[in-house]
Amino acid sequence: MTDLLLKGGRPWTPGEPLAPADIAIADGRIAAVAPDLEAEGAQVIDLDSATVIDLEGAIVLPGLVDAHCHLDKTMFGGPWVPNTGGRTLEGRIRNGEGRRAELGVPSPDYAANLLSAMVAAGTSVVRSHIDIDPEVGLGGVEAVREAAARLAGRVDVELVAFPQGGLLTRPGVPALLEAALRDGVEVVGGLDPAGFDRDPAGQLDLLFDLAERHGAKIDVHLHDQGLLGAWEYELIIERTKATGMAGRVAISHAYAMGGLEPDHQRRIADALAEAGVAMITCAVGGAPVVPVRLMAEAGARLAIGNDGIRDLWTPYGDGDMLRRVNQVSFRDRLMSDPEIELALAAGTHGGAAVLGLERYGLAVGCNADLLAVNASAPAEAVVGVPPRRLVVKGGAVVARDGVLSAPHSP
Repeated sequence: MTDLLLKGGRPWTPGEPLAPADIAIADGRIAAVAPDLEAEGAQVIDLDSATVIDLEGAIVLPGLVDAHCHLDKTMFGGPWVPNTGGRTLEGRIRNGEGRRAELGVPSPDYAANLLSAMVAAGTSVVRSHIDIDPEVGLGGVEAVREAAARLAGRVDVELVAFPQGGLLTRPGVPALLEAALRDGVEVVGGLDPAGFDRDPAGQLDLLFDLAERHGAKIDVHLHDQGLLGAWEYELIIERTKATGMAGRVAISHAYAMGGLEPDHQRRIADALAEAGVAMITCAVGGAPVVPVRLMAEAGARLAIGNDGIRDLWTPYGDGDMLRRVNQVSFRDRLMSDPEIELALAAGTHGGAAVLGLERYGLAVGCNADLLAVNASAPAEAVVGVPPRRLVVKGGAVVARDGVLSAPHSP
C-alpha cells in the first residue's frame, strides 16, 4: 500500500483544541501526527514514494460511525415510491412487510447504492439492523452482505438480527434469530419488550440468553415512551449488570429518555453509565432526542444513526452522518461550540465505543479512517454540513469532493 502524507490539516479530537498538523499514514494506520513532518524528514514513511495531499487548513475528523440504520429496507437510488405506511408503528411494520416483495426489497443493489453515498459522505463504519421473520428468513442478511462485499475496503458493516415484526408474538422468530447468530451476525436485536411483545421479562430473557450463548451484542429498539419506557431501561440495566455484559448492550431510539423529568433523566443516565449500557439516538421526526449534554455529563455512552433512509417507512434521508449529527444538535438545542461538539463526538467516538471498534481515532497507531472538511471550527462543520473534501479508509483515498474514487488495488 502506498504511504500517504496529509499536509496542513487540523485534526480534531473531542475536548482538545485544534492545531495544525500533518498526518503520516503507513500500512493502513496513522504513523505520525505533528507539524511539518515533511520538513523534519520523518522516517515513519517513505517521503519519496508517498502520495502527498495538501489539506490547506481543512479540519480532519475521524471516520463517521452510523450506529443505527436499516440497509435491508432501503430503496435508495431506485424509482420514487410514494409512502403508504401511515403513522403508527404497527401500520408501518405491516406495510413494509406487505410491499417488500413487490418492490424487490431487500435489494443488494439498493443497499450498495446507499453504502456508496455513506462512504462519499465520510462514514467508515455502519451498524445495520436486518429484519428477521418467517417470510423473509435470512434474505436481508444475504442481501446486505452482498452489498457490503461490493464496498469492501471502503466501509465496514456490522449486522443486527432484528425482529421487526415481533419476537415472542411471532412463531418461528426466535429460531431464526439464533440461525442468524450462528451464521455470523454480530448483534441480536429486540423491539419494545413491553409495548409490542407485551412480555418484557420474556423478551429480555431470550435476548440475553442468545447473546450469552453466541457471544453476541444486544441492541434493542425501544420506542415506548413515558414511565413505561423508563421502566424498560431499568430492566435492561439490571439484566446487563446481572449477566456481566457491560459495554455490549445498547438501547436504540430511547424516546422516553427525552421526555422524562430532569431528575429522572439524571438517574437513568447515571445508571446507564454504571452498567455500561449505551443509547443510540436518531432524531427521527418529532420523536424525543436523547439529551446529549446529560449523557456526556454522566459519562454514559451515546451514539447516533440515520435510521431508515428512503424506504417504506420514510421517504427521507441521504445517508450523510454529518447531516444527522446536525439534526441531533438542532433538535437537542445545542448552541455553544462545546455543546455542538458533544453531538459530533457521539457521531464519531461515541459510535466507535458502542460498536466496540479498536484503534479508532486520529492518534498514532489508529486505523487511518478519516475525512476532511473545510470549516473554521468543528461546530461550523456540524452546522454547515460542508462537502467532504477527502475521505480515507484504511489508509486509502476512497472519495474526494463527494465522489467515490476508483477501487484500490491491493
